[in-house]
Amino acid sequence: MAPERESGIRERTPAGATAATRHRTPRLDQPRPPRRRILPEWDPDAFGRLSERIARFLGTGRFIVWMTVVIIMWVLWNIVAPVALRFDQYPFIFLTLALSLQASYAAPLILLAQNRQDDRDRVNLEQDRKQNERSIADTEYLTREIAALRTGLGEVATRDWMRSELQDLVKELEERQGRSERVVFPAERAEHPPGRDAEDR
Repeated sequence: MAPERESGIRERTPAGATAATRHRTPRLDQPRPPRRRILPEWDPDAFGRLSERIARFLGTGRFIVWMTVVIIMWVLWNIVAPVALRFDQYPFIFLTLALSLQASYAAPLILLAQNRQDDRDRVNLEQDRKQNERSIADTEYLTREIAALRTGLGEVATRDWMRSELQDLVKELEERQGRSERVVFPAERAEHPPGRDAEDR
């Protein structure tokens, strides 16, 4: 069995192959070499920022004013200028083509800027939702803590309660002292009658 395996390995491996020239499977512990791309690479984030700038400029009054000025100058030049200097005769096909090209580029740029704004809004909404959840959790925790403190304070002796208890004790002691004086002094008078005191004198 072992000789058959060795012969199969020898058949698959070329006779003059070495360890360097032998075909190996790609290793998983090493990064793959970068592939060559036909199209040029660009940074999507930088392209998105550029599209937002263009879309922001297209939505301003300055762009409308400049575009109106350029169109008026274009039309006046091609009407008033000498025939040899006119580059776009009436019906101004080149102007129509330029405006169509501008519109065909402006629409995707505006959509790309809107998509980026939607992504930002979605992230902001998610962050706001998480912040609201944290605020609600903190509020519930503080509410439970305040309720526990109120419950604990209900069992704690306050200053007014201590004062009322001490006043009750003082009254009770005064009443007991008054009773003891009423009981003790008559007994002492009975033990020592006034006539005996006069005799002692």
